[in-house]
Amino acid sequence: MLEMKGIAVSNGIAIAKAYCLVEPDLSFEKVTISDSEAEKKRLKNAVAEAKKDLEGIKAEAERKFGPDKAAIFQAHLLVLEDPEMLGMIDGKIDEGTNAEAALHEVSTTFIEMFEVMENAYMKERAADIRDVSKRLLSKLLNVEIPDYSRLNEDVIIIANDLTPSMTAQLDKTHVKGFVTDIGGRTSHSAILARTMEIPAVVGAKTATKDIQQGALVIVDGSKGDVIVDAEPEIVGTYQTAQKAYLEERAYFEQFKGEPSISRDGHHVEIAGNIGKPEDADIVLENGGDGVGLFRTEFLYMDRTDLPSEEEQFVSYKSVLEKMKGKPTVVRTLDIGGDKKLPYLKMEEEMNPFLGHRAIRLCLDDTALFRTQLRALLRASIYGNLKIMFPMIATLDEFREAKAILEDVKKELVTEGKEVSDTIEVGMMVEIPSTAVMADLFAKEADFLSIGTNDLIQYTLAADRMNEKVSYLYQPYNPAILRLVKSVIDGAHKEGKWVGMCGEMAGDEIAIPILLAMGLDEFSMSASSILRARAQIAKSSKEDLEKHIEKILQLSSNKEVSGYVKQYLMKEPK
Repeated sequence: MLEMKGIAVSNGIAIAKAYCLVEPDLSFEKVTISDSEAEKKRLKNAVAEAKKDLEGIKAEAERKFGPDKAAIFQAHLLVLEDPEMLGMIDGKIDEGTNAEAALHEVSTTFIEMFEVMENAYMKERAADIRDVSKRLLSKLLNVEIPDYSRLNEDVIIIANDLTPSMTAQLDKTHVKGFVTDIGGRTSHSAILARTMEIPAVVGAKTATKDIQQGALVIVDGSKGDVIVDAEPEIVGTYQTAQKAYLEERAYFEQFKGEPSISRDGHHVEIAGNIGKPEDADIVLENGGDGVGLFRTEFLYMDRTDLPSEEEQFVSYKSVLEKMKGKPTVVRTLDIGGDKKLPYLKMEEEMNPFLGHRAIRLCLDDTALFRTQLRALLRASIYGNLKIMFPMIATLDEFREAKAILEDVKKELVTEGKEVSDTIEVGMMVEIPSTAVMADLFAKEADFLSIGTNDLIQYTLAADRMNEKVSYLYQPYNPAILRLVKSVIDGAHKEGKWVGMCGEMAGDEIAIPILLAMGLDEFSMSASSILRARAQIAKSSKEDLEKHIEKILQLSSNKEVSGYVKQYLMKEPK
């Protein structure tokens, strides 16, 4: 028996035989050619054939997943026809290099450029270029890429990586899960796995080396565990867990469309976090009460220039219309720290998480800020928009941001454009000093939203991207809980509502604590919404409140976790 550990990217348990993807032989030699025009024509024909393939895969993806997910392949088509990339390949051919070698050299340059970027999302774009280049190379070499869509038995795919085009061709009828050597949560294959609801583990490092064709494989996509050739009793244990998982999912389904209300009648909102317009569909499919965080920086990524006002307007309008009056909290641009834009010149900083980022950047680059605010205000008439400013450290910053917003609003009205007059304007609480002064901020903000991902790292002085101090990422640390309670109490004192949009909002240990503290809105990954609603439905806020003072006197993250499991997560009698 072999046990492996990877990154859990798509929940569920799968048990089936391994189907190891054998990569086609795409080896070639670099040779000097004399007829560059003939070689460029060969490249042009290969591009045309690859384009035909991609258009077919895109059509299949639209049928399986809908147009939003199929947009991945529109991006691939753009890579395939990118004039800069093709021009560079042609240039190398003109110098006497054969098409295969020219393609490899140019694509490698682009791939390496994206892979060295610090932002995980941008790093994953290297996979797009690699996928397209591999397809184009196969056409030049006249080598067929295997079709994995016609499997006739249940399998778990084992691969070094699953490119988006491979993933789109997987037939859920027989593909029960997959394991890859490399990859991360933001990779296209991981996103598609979640869309298909196929259990998946990526980043298992040696899966292709250690798993043999036909071996029995267990994939736990919730924990990142992979077990090969397990003993019968272990297989039985996982079969029982698989059944329980499916029964649990069926149980959660009954909470779709139900109000988010505790056992003793306390109402909260359970919303979803999104990064792009199509994610709003997933929030609605999971019964979300609204969007608690629209990370608009993703509209600025995976492109070569700033999105225009019109492009942003279309995106914001799309989300607001989809939500049909449900609250939609849009966070203004939060770039900096681990999120950078290749086309936006930003100075290198010793500590970018404490540097020129988020609202600080926007208040400096008011043209950038005003363009986004114009798009948001124009879209406001199509739904229930709430605007939220990130990384607010001082009241002056919040006042300045609000003043610019008001100025832009007047500008639009003067131009004769309609703007909603019911927009709530709030702010993120992710800096300890802001949390301490929450009551003063709440006098001037319509709402506060606690961003626990940053609040935890700033409070405990631990970079959440640094594995060596990852043990300090402690959401239940009493210091964090005291700050959260201070924010909620301070806002409620001024009659303002408080949300939370960090990972902590969907954490089953944190939920009973937050409910007891009076958090008004829990915003989380869409896949966690129904589970959270079910958990709150079984809880009594009044009963939970009796434990808060005791919890705040505990001394560690571990003690709080243990206390909650023992006393706050018991089934009601």
